[in-house]
Parts: sequence; structure tokens; C-alpha cells
Amino acid sequence: KKLTKEELAAGGLAEYDAIIIRSATKISAAVLKATTAVPGSKLRLVARAGVGVDNVDLKAASAVGVMVVNSPLSATNSVVELALAHLLSQARMIPRADRSLREGKWLKADLTGHELAGKNLGFIGFGRIGQGLGRVAKALGMNVHVYDPFLPQHVVDAFGATRHDTVEDVFRACTHITVHAFLSDKTKHMVNEQMISLMPGVAPDGTKCGNHIVNCGRGGIIDEVGAAAALKTGKLTSLALDVFEKEPCGASPLFESQNFQGSPHVGASTIEAQNRVGAEIAMAVLAALDGAPPPGNLVNKDVHPKFAPPKAKM
Repeated sequence: KKLTKEELAAGGLAEYDAIIIRSATKISAAVLKATTAVPGSKLRLVARAGVGVDNVDLKAASAVGVMVVNSPLSATNSVVELALAHLLSQARMIPRADRSLREGKWLKADLTGHELAGKNLGFIGFGRIGQGLGRVAKALGMNVHVYDPFLPQHVVDAFGATRHDTVEDVFRACTHITVHAFLSDKTKHMVNEQMISLMPGVAPDGTKCGNHIVNCGRGGIIDEVGAAAALKTGKLTSLALDVFEKEPCGASPLFESQNFQGSPHVGASTIEAQNRVGAEIAMAVLAALDGAPPPGNLVNKDVHPKFAPPKAKM
């Protein structure tokens, strides 16, 4: 059943024990308050079919006793492969090569790329997806640099990675940056024109490879206007985005640059990931409704569900 924004705001979810959403649906504090204020409201679970939960007000959910679960494992490999595809496409200028060839141009002399081996790859966030990409990057001969204040040190040590205490230090050290953080007040527009200006442009092996950024994490972490300006001045050599501050993305100053490449939030859009996400979120919903949400799926761990859990049925 499709509900309008007005119906959501009026407590239209109150008749459901659980709802499953994707990234486009916003479950705000107002929606949660209106829903749980309805006499006899049944809602006690919001399930995000995917990883990011910035479209759900977690604090408000906990306050009204609504559990929030997600499916963090299902899309990991698919997003890792997409981020790698963007890194390789940037290094070898594949989108530009394809476009020029279709236009009848043979720009071989203008399309000298660079290898990823020997380059510093900086991770903003080093969770499951970051670590998955880190393993592939190391196999390609890249040097892994990490900024993640929540990461246990033993994970960094196991990778043989270089840890940085600030985001600025990662940007100073790396010609290649990949973003895998959640969107929050702290991370919004974290990657802006000033931050990009810190990047060195020259790799440890002496290659003048320029500066390259990939974001397959969450839209809004990169200041798209500032990134477009950096592309225009040449300080940023290439930018690859799978996520945007506003989705669907309409007109953007990024589209004016031949060194921008994008994809329409397709990180989890593989046959395998979609099969896994359905199974994972279904099992998490059943377990949560039975009163035992899987620890790996429960997001708002401080929640105190206000309903006695009946036994869920398949």
C-alpha cells in the first residue's frame, strides 16, 4: 500500500506492526510521533532494506519504543565492486574514452591514465564496505590510509594500514579518496573545496596522477558545488559519485565537467545483493517481532520496545 506524505503525517502507519522501507522513504520524528499517538497504534518496527538509516530518526524511534533494523551484510560485495569500478574508471579515463569514441574521435594521446598500484587510497569510514574495498586495494598494490574514529585499532593493524587522527591528514596524504561514512551533522559537506585543496596530486612513487575522489556511501557528505569548482580549477582531477545530496539528481554543476562520472545510486543494484537483502531483512523482521532482534541488525540498541512481543508467523 502506498501512503502519501499527508497520510504518513496523520499517523497512517498505526495499523501496521512493521514497515519495510528503502532509501527514498523518510521516517521522521513527526511521522513516528503521529503514528504512535494514534489509539491502539501497532507500529513497533521500522526495517530498512539496506544499510544506511539516515532516513529514519533513530532518537525519535527509540523514544517511542519503535525498533529499527537494517540489512548491513547483503550489499557489501556489490558496493565494493562498484567503488572499485569507479576507481579503475577514473584511473584509465574510461567514460571519457567511451564518449569520445562514440563521437568519432580517436584521442589515444589524450587518454594517458595511471596505475592504482603504489598510490595512497584514503578511506573516510572503514566499516564492512571500506574493509572489503581495502582488501582489494591492497591486492592491487595500493597503500591503505584510514580515518575512522570508531574503528578498533586491531582492525587497522590487521590491514597494515596507516591511521590518521583527522580527516585533513588523510586528504594531505592521499591522491585517491573513497567515502564510506554515514551522513550526519558532522559529516555533511565534510568533503568540500577547502578539504580537496589539501590533496597532494603526486603519489608516493612520484607519479603525477592528480587527485581523485569516489563516494559510494551517502549523498551530502561531498559538497557538490565545491567539488564542481575544484574540478573546474583542476585541483580535483576526477570525481565519481553513486550517491547525491538530492535524489533523483536533476541538473548539477558536476555535469559540466568531462572528469565527472556518476551512477544513479546503484551500489546495491545487483541480482545477488537484491536476493540477499530480501532474505536478510525478512529474517530480521521476524526475529524482531518475536522479541529477539538480531544484534547485527538492530540499529537503535538503546530502544525499549513498549509492546509485549507476540510470536510472529511466517
